[in-house]
Amino acid sequence: MPGQQHDLHGNAPDTAPVALLLIDVINDLAFPEGKALRKQALPMAKKIAALKRRAKEAGIPSIYVNDNFGRWQSDFQTLLRHCLDEDVCGQPIATLLQPEAEDYFVLKPKHSGFYATTLELLLQALGVHTLILTGMAGNICVLFTANDAYMRGYRLLIPADCVASQTVRDNTSALHLMQTVLKADIRPSTALDLLQALASPQSP
Repeated sequence: MPGQQHDLHGNAPDTAPVALLLIDVINDLAFPEGKALRKQALPMAKKIAALKRRAKEAGIPSIYVNDNFGRWQSDFQTLLRHCLDEDVCGQPIATLLQPEAEDYFVLKPKHSGFYATTLELLLQALGVHTLILTGMAGNICVLFTANDAYMRGYRLLIPADCVASQTVRDNTSALHLMQTVLKADIRPSTALDLLQALASPQSP
């Protein structure tokens, strides 16, 4: 309810049945397969940016769920500055998807966004029952996060054009698995009705 929100920024909802997760999009891609993944991820990033704008208009919060890449003394802002200000492979993607002040963020030490993180507590605090999963890699961190979300009873929307893996084949296989086993809706972001998602019941 607009008059009853007490968030720090005045924009991010205090309660929301749906949340948009951006998984590992702030990423320097500094590994041997990084260039191959960037090739697949650049079109994805443009689609996510458009979806994120629509989500904001609909009152759906965005949560960046990002690997700490083993940098235990780092934080999200340090990682963001590294990817935006330095000449790294993932800079174009980070530039397209850099967070806004009202966005949430969670650092994860392993593949799943739920493992040893505060994500579940944040989602509970917001009252979320449906997750829109986006990001990379589709066959690794998106898949692991989707698995954990499904086991916790979340309804899953995973737009096929908002997920990227190193190869198209890997991505297609992961999306098929998430659709058939995790009951995910993988229709493209342009076909995703956010208002319907907000109104849908909790059960998948």
